[in-house]
Amino acid sequence: MFEFIRTHQRLMQFLLLLLIFPAFAFWGINGFDSIVGAGDGVAKVCGVTLTQQDYARAQQEYLDNMRQQLGANFRAEFFDNNDARNAILGRLVNQRALTCVALKHNMVAPDEVLRRNISNTAAFQVDGKFSKAQYDARLIESGYTPQVYDNLLRQQLPMQALSSGVLLTGGSPQTVQDQFMRAQEELREVQELLVKPDQFTSQVKLAADAAKKYYDANQREFEVPPQMRADYVVLSVDTLAAGMTADATEVRKFYDQNQAKYGVPEERKARHILISVPAGAPAAEVAKAQAEAEDILKQVKADPGKFAELAKKYSKDPGSAEKGGELDFARKDGSFVKPFEDALFSLKENEISGLVKTDYGFHIIQLLQIHTASIKPFEQVRGEIEADWKKQHAQKLYADSLDGFSDIVYTQPDSLKPAADKYKLTVQSTQLFSQANPPKELANPKLLGKLFSDDALKNKHNTEAVEVSPGVMVSAHVAEYKPKTERSFAEVQAGIIAKLTEREAEALAQKDGEAKLKQARADAGALTFGAAKTVSRVKPEGIGTATLKLVMAAPKDKLPVVVGGPTGDGSYGLYRINKVSQPDKPDPAMATQIKSMLDRAQAEADFNAYLAALKRDAKIELHPENIPKAQNN
Repeated sequence: MFEFIRTHQRLMQFLLLLLIFPAFAFWGINGFDSIVGAGDGVAKVCGVTLTQQDYARAQQEYLDNMRQQLGANFRAEFFDNNDARNAILGRLVNQRALTCVALKHNMVAPDEVLRRNISNTAAFQVDGKFSKAQYDARLIESGYTPQVYDNLLRQQLPMQALSSGVLLTGGSPQTVQDQFMRAQEELREVQELLVKPDQFTSQVKLAADAAKKYYDANQREFEVPPQMRADYVVLSVDTLAAGMTADATEVRKFYDQNQAKYGVPEERKARHILISVPAGAPAAEVAKAQAEAEDILKQVKADPGKFAELAKKYSKDPGSAEKGGELDFARKDGSFVKPFEDALFSLKENEISGLVKTDYGFHIIQLLQIHTASIKPFEQVRGEIEADWKKQHAQKLYADSLDGFSDIVYTQPDSLKPAADKYKLTVQSTQLFSQANPPKELANPKLLGKLFSDDALKNKHNTEAVEVSPGVMVSAHVAEYKPKTERSFAEVQAGIIAKLTEREAEALAQKDGEAKLKQARADAGALTFGAAKTVSRVKPEGIGTATLKLVMAAPKDKLPVVVGGPTGDGSYGLYRINKVSQPDKPDPAMATQIKSMLDRAQAEADFNAYLAALKRDAKIELHPENIPKAQNN
């Protein structure tokens, strides 16, 4: 049991990400506190209002996430639609419904669990170890204070506990797995004949005015959107920290007063034998398990060299029994339940414990090895402490500078230089860009709206200072502006002719392919196909997705059979299926993947059903009419 939990940390972290990260991403700083606000809410869950402010933060985070995923292909206007708005609202409602259950049952993460979760979070670690400097830096970047982050985790961890039980127990029937496996591995011997558009290009005869008519009918296709080149300055925690020099005396003093923070705690490696008995089991069952454990303990004491052999034979810990009961190195940090941990850290090397009772049953523990505690020398952690010092002081300086920075770019609107000089910043410049495809430094809907406003374009004023992300404030100034233009017909004529020619050639290819398919179905030997090849759903051997579906769905009761259809790239594919079979031996790796996929699908279905039940009891009211629109214009 212990080893299972330890070796499945990645899965648990995934579940945590699934259930907690959306809350970070869609609630923002103080998000859970703010849902109790009044006003024109977008929804009400368990009697608590989700405000427009909550939704605005969620919408902003949604756009930022999409921008990171799509890069240069991101277009903010594509996400200003009802589908995107409803998706965000759904996530907010789901999160609140889970929170309701946790609060109803007084589920709050205790300090020990909270501390362990923070220390084990990869984002807060450097070289696999928790880093206070990294922790502080990440909180600053996200706009959280430690207290707000702690409060958020206290509500989120119970939600993970509620959900993980459902997600970890999903399982698909073996018959379904077998059927799916047979379908995936089914082999079909096929011969291919492709009818390609370039075979018909020479036959295409466009009307003399076809290109001009297309140009006149599709003017928006040839528009060049407004573009600008902008100057901008960034006031951020990072830029302020970069300009600071840490106070050497304070750095040394901090190290001297917090040496335990930079220590490597003692670690212990052990092995154990578990005779399991459920918590709350009848006294007779407990006594039987205890008697069995005592008998094994006598054997271990009589011959410690047989510990591994006895663990493999008797231990009921599925994660460690096969390894002779061996566990990984552990610290005294709550990784194990307290009775087990107390016993482990009371032993001497090679010493064997008596029976240790926990909620899992009776344990026999042998301590194998000790890594003694140590303290990292000052020079080794000096950089970390200095970075921490800079971040903390920069965060305060940033907060103290917000009003002054905002005031100077507003009161001296003709240039960014006064603000840059006062705060020792650099005025940076962009290349030409459109509002739909901005550089990442300016890719904030509110900032872009200000930059493309009349005040910035016509009056040549600085934009107001906009906090584009937590700890980052930007003001920009239009350096050059090019209004919307249209490419002339002469510029695009050749491209239009090529496009129309290709389109007509594809139509001729489709027509010819359909005729050949009709001919082949009347006489399977009427056409000359390519060499035979064996394909399956997982090994298409060059056949495109669209036509592979046709090949694998074709009836197999009367062979050969010919199928055909558009390939998706303008060609038309015909396929003669000669033989259908199964492989001699199933692929065990594929079987494992299929089981995992179907189990995951079942777990997701179970979780969705669980969530739907919670939402039925949550008395949900939706008010999409109150959803604020994205600020992307």
